[in-house]
Amino acid sequence: MNIAVIFAGGSGQRMHTRDVPKQFLLIHNKPVIIYTLEWFDRHPDIDAIVVACKEDTIDFLNELIYKYRIEKVQAVVPGGKTGQMSIYNGLVAAKEVADRAGEKDAIVLIHDGVRPLINTKVITDNIDSVKKNGSAITTGLVTETVLVIDNNRTIDYVPDREKSRVAKAPQSFWLNDILKAHQKAQHDGIYNCIDSCTMMKGYGYSLYLVDGPSENIKITTQRDFYTMRAILDAREDRQLYEGEF
Repeated sequence: MNIAVIFAGGSGQRMHTRDVPKQFLLIHNKPVIIYTLEWFDRHPDIDAIVVACKEDTIDFLNELIYKYRIEKVQAVVPGGKTGQMSIYNGLVAAKEVADRAGEKDAIVLIHDGVRPLINTKVITDNIDSVKKNGSAITTGLVTETVLVIDNNRTIDYVPDREKSRVAKAPQSFWLNDILKAHQKAQHDGIYNCIDSCTMMKGYGYSLYLVDGPSENIKITTQRDFYTMRAILDAREDRQLYEGEF
């Protein structure tokens, strides 16, 4: 069983839209999070979707899910005080979904609600990598030089660009493995781990990369918002003049 766990708890502060959380901003009259959910809902190998979001947006999100006919969502649960705890709440709900289905070895694809520019292939590649290797971290190529600095803001070292990647999402694992890591983190007093791959690496799991599309950006700033709109416009134009993108 393959379950998408989507966390959507952003407030939009960096977007300067505090009244409208960034996952609900409209692009071409459709909320950002719906673009994200549609990729998983339409993928033939995704069996269920769980969403963790701010508690005061649950009713609104459920209305959107109904309006846009997102059929695979089986639970919308409150997020936590941190991104880590929001993911954990989603994983617990995913475990309940798997248990109801009698599935002991479910795969979870953990994804940002505001990362809508993925594609079918990256979802498939994540599932295949977990089956083969036990994990899948979607990455992006590094196109500029990365600098690692020390506390004095001087350059410590320059890593080889060819051996560097940017971690993105989905980040995918066997459900039982990632749940165990979360439980260990909480036992160790860790509640604000930056992302799932950092947590899993810290607890000794081997991580395998999946290269994702270059446009797989997270909609965090106004610039990201306009970039997404431009990409959608370009895709539409290409469909009109050259066939399906």
